[in-house]
Amino acid sequence: MSEITTETIKELRDLTGVSIMQCKKALEEAGGDMEKAKIILRKQSAAAASKKADRTLGAGTVAAYTHAGGQVVGVVVLASETDFVSKNEQFAKLAYDIAMHVAAMDPIWVSRKEVTDADTAAARSVFEKEVEKVAEANRQKALEGKLDSFIKERVLLDQPFVKDPSRTIQGMLDEATQKFGEKVEVVKMARLSVK
Repeated sequence: MSEITTETIKELRDLTGVSIMQCKKALEEAGGDMEKAKIILRKQSAAAASKKADRTLGAGTVAAYTHAGGQVVGVVVLASETDFVSKNEQFAKLAYDIAMHVAAMDPIWVSRKEVTDADTAAARSVFEKEVEKVAEANRQKALEGKLDSFIKERVLLDQPFVKDPSRTIQGMLDEATQKFGEKVEVVKMARLSVK
């Protein structure tokens, strides 16, 4: 067990933005291991986000990121429950980072809820041809795997963050919910390009 010092707690707080008490508890649970403490905090942030999922969003901010000499723009509307949070500098930075991610990764849908049956059927028809050579016993599993992978690559919330692939966009929103103490959600996004 590593010694848990004030400096260690401060370092974890600086990395995560989570309260000092939560950082201390996570470090204690992790036996002083910084990486394990980060994982514990991520798990807690997902739980905190699910508890706040039914709250009403009443404020937010719009962020835009322009890339490639003005050739590509990513735009995001990031919502929160109150103006207090939406006017926070860290909230604005999160919106900007997600807009940059949208410009770079070109997601089609914000969440899986937006994927229609027609979208799924079109992708399924393409992948059915691809898995024809797979053994009959494994064909359905291969088809479902390809379909899930295809959708995951195009859903913003499922994508690994372009600047830190160890985190998904949904994970970042969960962390923000824990940090700010209220629901945080991407409600709209767009990517515009010259080509």
